Amino acid sequence: MEQTDSKTLDRALRAASARITGGLSPHAAAAAWMDWMSHLGTSPGRINALTQDALRKAADTALAVAGHGEGPQPAPGDHRFDHPGWDMPPFKFWKTIFLAQEDWWNEATSELRGMRKISADRVNFMVRQGLDMMSPSNFPLTNPEVVEKTVQMGGMNFVKGARHMAEDTLRNISQLPLTDEEGFEVGKDLAVTPGAVVYRNDLFELIQYTPQTDRVHAEPLLIVPAWIMKYYILDLSPPKSLIAHLVAQGYTVFAISWCNPTADQRDLSLEDYRRRGVVEALDAVQKITGARKVHACGYCLGGTILAITAAAMARDGDDRLASVTLLAGQTDFSEAGELMLFVDDSQIAFLEDMMWDKGYLDAPQMAGAFQALRSRDLVWSRLLRRYLLGEEEQMFDMAAWNMDATRMPYRMHSEYLRGLFLENRLTAGRFSVEGRVIALKDVTAPFFVLGTEKDHIAPWRSVYKTALFTDGDLSFVLTSGGHNSGVLSVPGHGHRHYRIGHRPPGRKYMDPDTWIGRHEPVEGSWWPVWVEWLGGKSSGEIIASPPLGRSEDGLPPLMPAPGTFVLQK
Repeated sequence: MEQTDSKTLDRALRAASARITGGLSPHAAAAAWMDWMSHLGTSPGRINALTQDALRKAADTALAVAGHGEGPQPAPGDHRFDHPGWDMPPFKFWKTIFLAQEDWWNEATSELRGMRKISADRVNFMVRQGLDMMSPSNFPLTNPEVVEKTVQMGGMNFVKGARHMAEDTLRNISQLPLTDEEGFEVGKDLAVTPGAVVYRNDLFELIQYTPQTDRVHAEPLLIVPAWIMKYYILDLSPPKSLIAHLVAQGYTVFAISWCNPTADQRDLSLEDYRRRGVVEALDAVQKITGARKVHACGYCLGGTILAITAAAMARDGDDRLASVTLLAGQTDFSEAGELMLFVDDSQIAFLEDMMWDKGYLDAPQMAGAFQALRSRDLVWSRLLRRYLLGEEEQMFDMAAWNMDATRMPYRMHSEYLRGLFLENRLTAGRFSVEGRVIALKDVTAPFFVLGTEKDHIAPWRSVYKTALFTDGDLSFVLTSGGHNSGVLSVPGHGHRHYRIGHRPPGRKYMDPDTWIGRHEPVEGSWWPVWVEWLGGKSSGEIIASPPLGRSEDGLPPLMPAPGTFVLQK
């Protein structure tokens, strides 16, 4: 009894610490710094090289400030110093010194022989966070654009900025939704494709979309979105709705709308999301449509749980899936990108204690991790424009969706981080469903796998690894854009391209670098390519458009789309 009480006390204290640090483990950070310092301290050659580099950079900086050379330049994509005033004194001096320091620290925190790579990455990340915060672009007296704007507006930019800060603070504290006046109300401006909720349990609502054609393909399509965010990223404002596009092409489309878990749902497990989520939705789709085969599409974490479901079905001889589509969905997590900075035993234990205390991982903490990975663009550039320049922030559909975050239940998120991210059980042959191990190579349904070029959440080379752990028919598409923007590739919009490759059953594996070298980019959207692929994996039978729901089987339409779960705050 005393041991239980002491463990509870320890967890409560760690949970309190986690609330202060935003869920980041100080032990993981300290271990990374100690690893770096101990290896650097026993590398006199490296220390000497860094010292010489510092002296060269100081000399180059002095020459550049005096007008004898360019000095260090911003990295590609760094727009903090675009304003012409940065090339004039004294602003050029501050910019040049800062960029020289940034270059030096990037080299100083690179990996050392014998050092754990994750330690080098973490130290580099923490240093980068500190440098991004201290950039001269973030301060009114050292930013020429702010100085110019202040003179032009007589200081009113700071008055407007203070008002914006008050508004943002109020919204962050209250977590208020966007208002109708802002033009992005769910069900009115977003998630507006007509349909109805045709099934509901405590975990999800199933939406069936109203047919837009008289006849449809016999095989319906079930969409499994991630529950880390709301499903309507795939039904954004017209014409950015992938769901509306599919319905217009003659497909009967169903989509899962997950609940936003509360503390009472703390024990929802990854298995619940598979069995009472994906499998139960698939059962309902078949009852409503009478279809023997169903196309299934999973996005992000929804793609991971769909792959797990497909492997379990294949193991058990269940052949109901006509095809499996994974949109930026990972099945192997050995190269899972920058999110691995937040994943090790110490960090996960810290998060678990925080979630144990509250019953869930709160939305702001989840959003904070993603923002930290792109703090220069998502935090400091926004601070500059909104608070120092006093500029109004133009709200748009994807930004509104991004603000509509969800919680993660304690048990599920712990299982996901440990079993998949940390231990990579799915592709290591150690992921069990109902007591027995599953394998992706058992899936015989054809795969359509999409990666996006600039994805820092599910890097495309990681997504591509589905080809390494499957043997069947697989088409891989690499599209321009990021994790969300690449998926929302609306046909007819410029500056879009994709590459596509097909691996028939039995062909040898091709590594990602070889693959990209052998597949040329094609201008346009990948949406029509996927629609054509779905048609090729269908039976070819065209039937009359089905009604919404099926009352005789106890699945009548319950209410109009988008339902109630998507509105949960």
